[in-house]
Amino acid sequence: MKPVTLKEIADQLNISVTTVSKALKDYPDISKKTKALVKELAQTLNYKPNAFAVNLRTKESKTIGLIIPEIVHHFFSSVIKGIVAQAEKKGYLVIILQSNESYELEKKQIQLLLRQRVDGILISLANGTADYNHLNDVLAQDKPLVMFDKIAKLVKCSKVIIDDRKAAYEATQHLIDTGCKRIAHFRGALLPQNSIDRFLGYKKALLDNNMPYDPSLVYICQCGDQSFEEGKMNARQLLKDHKDVDGIFINTDMVAIGAITEFNEQGIKIPEDISIVGFSNWFMSSVISPSLSTIDQPGYEMGKAAFKQLYKEMQQLKNKGPIVYKEIVLETALIKRQSTK
Repeated sequence: MKPVTLKEIADQLNISVTTVSKALKDYPDISKKTKALVKELAQTLNYKPNAFAVNLRTKESKTIGLIIPEIVHHFFSSVIKGIVAQAEKKGYLVIILQSNESYELEKKQIQLLLRQRVDGILISLANGTADYNHLNDVLAQDKPLVMFDKIAKLVKCSKVIIDDRKAAYEATQHLIDTGCKRIAHFRGALLPQNSIDRFLGYKKALLDNNMPYDPSLVYICQCGDQSFEEGKMNARQLLKDHKDVDGIFINTDMVAIGAITEFNEQGIKIPEDISIVGFSNWFMSSVISPSLSTIDQPGYEMGKAAFKQLYKEMQQLKNKGPIVYKEIVLETALIKRQSTK
C-alpha cells in the first residue's frame, strides 16, 4: 500500500494541506475541533510523516555514524548500548560500522558516512591509524566529530576518555603492593594513544617504586580478533624468557584470559607464582578460574557521554553558534579478585 499523504487527509476533511500540517504539529491558530478531527483521521489511515521530506526541510538526516574497531567485544558492545540508548531518546538512527583495526577501511567508512549526510560522527580509532586527514575532512565540512577511547590528540575535536595512564599506574602499583618484584607488561599495539598511556603508566609505577624498567619485559599484542591467542602465546614466551617474573599488567582482559589459560595448562599457580591484572572488567574476567583482577572501564557511560557531547555540538551547529570542544574524562576503578595476592 502507498503511504498516506497530507493531501489525502486534507481532501477527506475538505480543508487545506497547510491546515492539516499545522493541526498535526499543534499550531495554536488551529482550533481544538479541527486538530482532533485531523489527528483521528491520521491515526485511522495510519499516516506516517515523510522522514525524507522533513529532513530536507530541516537540513537534518537524524542519523549519526559510529565507527568502532570491533563490534564483538565486551567494551565496545557496552559503548554501543550507551550510544544507541541516548540516540533513541533524541530520535536519531545510528549507523554502526566496524573498521577491523584497519586505517584504510576507516578512511572509506568516513567518506561513506559523509556521503550519507549524517549529522555527526562518533569514532574510536583503528590501531593502524597514524594519519588524520580523513578526520580533519569531517571537521572541514562542519560535521561534529567526537572521539572516544582510542583517540588522536592532534585532532581538534571533543574526546571522551579515561585516564589510561593513571589506571595503568594503579594496576601496576597493586602488583607492587602485593609483593611482586619483577613485573612484565603485555601492551597493545604501538600507535593507539590508550596503549601508549597504559604503557607509560606501567613504566612510571616501576620507576616511582625504585624498580628498574626492563624493555625485554614488555610484550606487544595487536589486541584484535586474536587477543586470546596472543595472550597464550605471550605467556608461553614469557615463561621461556623470564622465569623470575612474578607479576604481569595486561592491556586487555581478553589477552589476560588467554595468559591465565596458558599458565593453568602449564601448571603455573596464580597468584602464588604469577599475579595478573587485566583491563576493562569484561564479564569473563569474573568467571574464569582464578577470577581476574582488572581495571573497570565504564563502556556504557562512555557511550552515553559521547552521544550527549555529539548532540550538544549538533545543536550548536544548528543554532549557528560556535562548537565548544570538550575533553571528558571518566573515572575507572581497580577490581581486586583472585589473580592477585
